[in-house]
Parts: sequence; C-alpha cells; structure tokens
Amino acid sequence: MSKLSLVVPLTRSALLAGVLIAACEPGPAEYADLVLTGGKVVTVDDALPEAEALAVTGYTITAVGTNEEIAGHVGPSTEVVELDGRLVIPGFIEGHGHYMSLGRSKMILDLTTATSWDDIVQMVGEASSRAAPGEWVTGRGWHQEKWTSTPEPNVDGVPLHTELSAASPENPVSLGHASGHASFANALAMQLAGIDDNTPDPMGGTIVRDASGAATGLMRETAQLLVSEAVARSGEGRSSEDVDAEFVRAVELAGAEALAYGVTSFQDAGTDFGTIDRLRALAAERALPVRLYVMVRRESNEVMDAKLPDYRIIPEGNDFLAVRSIKRQIDGALGSHGAWLLENYIDIDNPGLVLETVEDITGTAEVAIRHGYQVNTHAIGDRANREVLDIYEKVFAANPDRTDLRWRIEHAQHLNPADVGRFAELDIIASMQGVHATSDGPWLADRLGRERMIQTSYVWRDILDAGVMIANGTDVPVEHISPIASFYSSVSRRMNNGEVLSGEHRMTREEALESYTINNAYAAFEEHLKGSLTPGKLADIVVLSQDIMTIPEEEIPATEVAYTIVGGEVRYSGPEG
Repeated sequence: MSKLSLVVPLTRSALLAGVLIAACEPGPAEYADLVLTGGKVVTVDDALPEAEALAVTGYTITAVGTNEEIAGHVGPSTEVVELDGRLVIPGFIEGHGHYMSLGRSKMILDLTTATSWDDIVQMVGEASSRAAPGEWVTGRGWHQEKWTSTPEPNVDGVPLHTELSAASPENPVSLGHASGHASFANALAMQLAGIDDNTPDPMGGTIVRDASGAATGLMRETAQLLVSEAVARSGEGRSSEDVDAEFVRAVELAGAEALAYGVTSFQDAGTDFGTIDRLRALAAERALPVRLYVMVRRESNEVMDAKLPDYRIIPEGNDFLAVRSIKRQIDGALGSHGAWLLENYIDIDNPGLVLETVEDITGTAEVAIRHGYQVNTHAIGDRANREVLDIYEKVFAANPDRTDLRWRIEHAQHLNPADVGRFAELDIIASMQGVHATSDGPWLADRLGRERMIQTSYVWRDILDAGVMIANGTDVPVEHISPIASFYSSVSRRMNNGEVLSGEHRMTREEALESYTINNAYAAFEEHLKGSLTPGKLADIVVLSQDIMTIPEEEIPATEVAYTIVGGEVRYSGPEG
C-alpha cells in the first residue's frame, strides 16, 4: 500500500480529482456536501444493516439508503464518489495503541524486518557510522522468537551485548523489544545508565545476566527505565523549538500511518499530563490528524486526585480529543517472561513480574471512581487478570451508586476459566488485540505448555459466549497498525506458520467488525458519536478495495484502503481510490 504525504486538513477536491462527479440535478433544499454511491454499505446499525449509498453534510452523516434515495441529496456542488461496488464501513477505531510511540517509531531504526541478530548488529553498525560520536542509536521492533536462528552464546534465547558493543563502540545503543516490555543495550549505554555487574534489579524488572553474573545487555520490564533515563538525559540541552518540532512530527507521522490503514479514531493507552497539554494545544488548532481518546498514565495517585477534574475532556461536535480514563499496568508481557501467572512458566522457574502493585492500582481505582474516570488496566497473565478483577470488584462494591463505568482490562490474553464469567458479572470490557493471538501463537506453548495454552490463551469464544464485550486493536507499535491484519487474525486465527491457533475461538466476521467499530466506540463512551454509519453520527468512514465480509478468508489480507474520511473530510486516498 502506498503512503501519501498528508497535510491536515486535506481538501476533498484535491484528493478525489478525476474520480468525483459533480451532479447538476435539482434536489432538496439542503444538498449534501459528499455522497458515496454505487457500493455496499455495511452500517453496523441493526436498524439498517446494509445499504448502497450515503450522504454527508458538514461533518456528519445525513442519510443512508439506496442509490435512488441518496441521489436526491445530490446538488450542483455535491462531490460524488462512485464506489463501483466497493465496501463502505465505519471508520476503524484502534482500541489500544500507543500514539506517540507509533510516531517516534518512524523516526528510529525499524527492527521489525530483522530475521536474525546479525541483521540487527549490521543495522546498528551502519547507523553508528553515520552518527556523531556519543550520539544515541535507538531502534524498536526486534523479537527473538521471530529470528530464523538462535544466536550463540545466549541467555533465554537473547544474545550477549558483545557483538553490538563492537559494532558501535563510540555510540550508546538502546533497542526496544517488539512488545515494549524489554530492551537491549550495548556496553556504552549500560555505562551511561550506571549499570554494572553489581547493579541490583529494580522492582518489577530484571537486568538479565549470564552464568558468571555479568549483565548481558537485556533489560526486562522496569529495568529498561535505567537506560531510557540515560537517553532522556542526553537530550536535556535541546531547545524548546527542537522539542516542539519533534513532537509535532511524531503526531503527523502517527496520523499518516493511521489514516493510511483506515483508522479514524485512536485510543491511546496512556500518556502523562504534559503530553496531554501538547495534544490539547494541537486539538485547539485543528491539527490532530485522527481523533484521540487518551488515557492518563505515569502520574501518581496524589497528582491525579488533584488534576483529573482539569483534564477531563468530553468531545462535542467535530472534536478530536477526549480524556476521561486512566491506564495502569499490573504485569508485563508473556514473550519477555513478564506476564504474571498463577503457575510458573515452563521454560523458567518463576511466575513472572508485578510491575505496579495491587495496592497502588487499588488507590488509582478509588481516585478514578471519585472523579468519574474509567480505569483501563494492562493485565496479560492469568494471575494478573484475576488480581485486577479483584480490585475492580472491591471498588465497585464500595461504590454501589456508581453505574455505567465501562472499566476495561487491556489485553486479557490468558484467563483462568473460572475468571471468564467474572468479566460479565462485573460488566468489564475485554480490550484485546486479535493480531496478538496469531503473532504470539507459535511460541505460546513454549512458555505455558500446550494444555495450559489451549485452556487459557485468547479464549475469545468463551468470552463472547459469556456476554462480554471485546474491543479490538493492535497495540501498535507492538504490532502493525493494520485493522485488516487484526480483523483477519480475529476471524481466522491463522498464524504465520500456516497453522490455526485454537480455531474454536474464531470470531465471526460480524463480531470482528463490531469489535473494531461500535464496540470500541462504546468502550470510550462514544457510541452516540461514532462506530456505525447512522444518520446524525460523525462522518468517519472507510472505503475498502474488497468486501471483507464475504470474500474467501484467505483473500482478506490483500484488502487495501481506498479512502479514509474523518468528519466528512477525505484525509487519505490510496491506490484503489
């Protein structure tokens, strides 16, 4: 899929030149600004599940119906897109991603394409040769389980820093794992971070060591902060102009990537008040490329208790920013042995890591319910999910007058069967990412054993049958932002090795589409604004090259985005447009 340069907002006439038809027939007193006609419109609205065309006036949908019905909304200045049978659906809503991290990932080394440790060493060596001495070399996206061979020597399948340090002796290096739950540093980076063979592990993290006790360079979970703080110190002398320009560039890059894949709204899984201030300023300038639902993160309970009322932002009209939730994280990721389990991993003799304590998260929940904020807690392991359910249950019981809370568990990847029904009992939303299942699937049994994997991992059908809402997403940049890829994972559960992971847990195509549209809207208290193609709702619309609801399953991944429309403005036009 080609990526076009974006300037926000973009004019429809510039993007649709050559394909728009100006109609001249007289019509009603109020003509539409934009009409899409001659296609298949899947509305995700039970009142009218399918149609052929729709009309947009300003930033909202005016009408949905047959080609003949919508023709009456065409006036002399109406722009008309002939769909030629293509599929129209509500704009995809990314239910859990990291917006600024996505933008910044476009400004550093992309390690997702590396198939071996040698590839990474070569990429770092080339980057180091172009950098000034002392300048940091950073990257993200490596995953040892996706390499074609295991490097030697290694600890837990991850190499020692020796080759990386030799490739970049004068430049500190920090390389983030694809999951975001581990990173790798060279010798100079560890030196600048104050890490040596005697440095104690921080709470919730591990400085991985070899048999002799020497630090290998791998930092798990909170141990990464030692290196990231050193990276931050290196930029303390930068001008405010440079910092602002870099921030805006990251916002633009993240937006361009989202729009190119049909994402019109993005639920950002956590940022601090300072970043929210910057985003709020851009929103006031109408300079946000996509709609953001931002969760507050990395602030103490005391600070949140004082500041949450001033940061509550409920969108109205064509607003692009919402703030009404808090993100916490009780454990890490399964791939880095950081998920908190009820039983030990089978490949290492421990049950994982606790990153943020039960007591502190309980305090957050109490602050949140006092100020009317949603709580969205990262929990991956079965022990982590149980503990979060316990926290929510305790706080709900103490506040029986509070209703329609819509609290969420982010990821909910591995669940003890006894806890599935508790999601329904407590009315908790399972904010899961379909693509994680097929990405993690090939090595899940290596961590959990096959029987435990089948019983607890990505049990979507059990969750849905229990009456629990699933909100879908990608956790970008942990995974690629493509909703099509996650939709395909949700309905096929087919892994890259060609095998199907527990196929009995597939979603139907209707369930998968709902999980990416109306469910995500509901999970952000925005179902009255978006998530379906309903007259009166925001004109956030995606046109796809293929009908993902009916084509053979194996053809779904080849689907491309023809148009991404946000608030009635075409903000992306692809090769199929």
